Amino acid sequence: MRVRQNNEAERMNIKPSMSMRAIRMATALALVVVMAVIAASLLMSGVGEVTAFNAGGSDTVAIHIPAQYTEQCSNDVAVQNPADNPGLVSDCATLLAAKPILEGSGADVRRMNWSPDIHISDWDDVTIHSNRVSELWLASRRLSGTIPATLSNLSNLHVLVIKHNQLTGAIPSELGNLANLTVLNIRQNPLTSVIPPELGSLSKLEELHIYHAQLTGEIPAELGDLANLTILDIEGNPLTGAIPPELGNIANLKSLGIARTQLTGEIPSELGNLANLESLGIAENPLTGGIPPELGNLANLKYLYLTGNRLTGAIPSELGNLANLRELNLYDNQLTGAIPAELGNLSNLVGLQLFYNDLTGEIPSELGNLANLWSLGIVRTQLTGAIPAELGRLSNLRELYLYDNQLAGELPAELGNLANIEDLRLYDNQLTGAIPDELGNLANLRHLNLSSNRLAGEIPQKLSNLSKFEELYLHDNQLTGEIPADLGNIPNLVTLRLSGNRLTGCIPESLREPLGDAVTNRITANAQQCGGRPCV
Repeated sequence: MRVRQNNEAERMNIKPSMSMRAIRMATALALVVVMAVIAASLLMSGVGEVTAFNAGGSDTVAIHIPAQYTEQCSNDVAVQNPADNPGLVSDCATLLAAKPILEGSGADVRRMNWSPDIHISDWDDVTIHSNRVSELWLASRRLSGTIPATLSNLSNLHVLVIKHNQLTGAIPSELGNLANLTVLNIRQNPLTSVIPPELGSLSKLEELHIYHAQLTGEIPAELGDLANLTILDIEGNPLTGAIPPELGNIANLKSLGIARTQLTGEIPSELGNLANLESLGIAENPLTGGIPPELGNLANLKYLYLTGNRLTGAIPSELGNLANLRELNLYDNQLTGAIPAELGNLSNLVGLQLFYNDLTGEIPSELGNLANLWSLGIVRTQLTGAIPAELGRLSNLRELYLYDNQLAGELPAELGNLANIEDLRLYDNQLTGAIPDELGNLANLRHLNLSSNRLAGEIPQKLSNLSKFEELYLHDNQLTGEIPADLGNIPNLVTLRLSGNRLTGCIPESLREPLGDAVTNRITANAQQCGGRPCV
């Protein structure tokens, strides 16, 4: 109005009078006074509220913050030039209001220095970017309160980490309003709530860590809408219901962890659509049904853990297509049938664990192709047949566990080629023949257990050369001859069990010290004396 009047006056070559100016100044001053009185009245009443600043302009309704916090954050200390930084003032007020709720009343809480007397950029665990709060890292502060719903007002928040605390209560559904959030980590808190389906609205979310948070209820199908998610870790919660097949829609997912829950039902075949998946952990659940052959489509998969379920049926041969797989753990299920020879195609495999199943048939000789294998465990199944000599090609193998089966035949001399083997356990089978001298070449061997078989012949003298030996179990076989005296010279030997054989002669003096009577009692139940030494 004034501009128009001035322009009109200039056009007519007339200057505004002093009385007109005075009227306008008085009017403006009165307006300022009225606004100040209103603001003061709100503050004194204690009920005044302001709406958090939303730079994104979305339709999301912000939670109101008491005006006292906005007033504190406008003191030109916590936020400098507050009139020019309304978004940061809003974030400051939001955090000041959230502080007592987060900290709770615990005596050992690591108190945060959030205060209007300190610039917000110096607040503990707060990161500022582009004059807005962008990250909150509140890890291991022993917080004992709850997660404030008002944190949803931090519209520019990218990272929210509240892990390793003692927070209780619910995960606020309002967190689903954090449109810019990329990381949400609230793991290891005793929250005892459900997973809000509203989290499925976090379209930019890349990592969701909520394991060991005592969460109950079902996994929301809405999590399948998180198109940018790369990590979903919700293990260690007493969740119920089935695994939503919608999780197969998360095209960018690289790691999926749903272990140690109470989920039931079958593994959805839709998980085979996760083309970028590198790690799949669905262990220690009461899941039933078979292993979906579609998992063989996961070309980038490196780790597959399906242990401790109630899975039945055969191991799909399609798993042999997983060229990048490094660990395959299927133990402690109810799987049946033969071990697929196609598993021998897994050239990058480091660990293969199939024990505690009802597998039948023979050990495929193709497993000898797994040149990078470190650990092979096929224990307490119903495997038959001989131990393939091809296993001797596993030059990187550290652990070989084939005990508690029905394996028969002789021990392959080729096992003596396992130059890096440290632990070899073949007990509780039906193995026959002699102990190969070649086992004396296993310079790194620490633990050898061949007990409870039908092995015959003498104890190889070459075993005495294994200086790293710590435990040697040869009991309950049909071994004959005398005990090699040099076994007592193995410097690290702690346990030696030879009882239940057909050994003759006297226990060597070298085995009586430092092992003494502990070894003597394991060797013979009724010791007789032979020149002052126990006999067998």
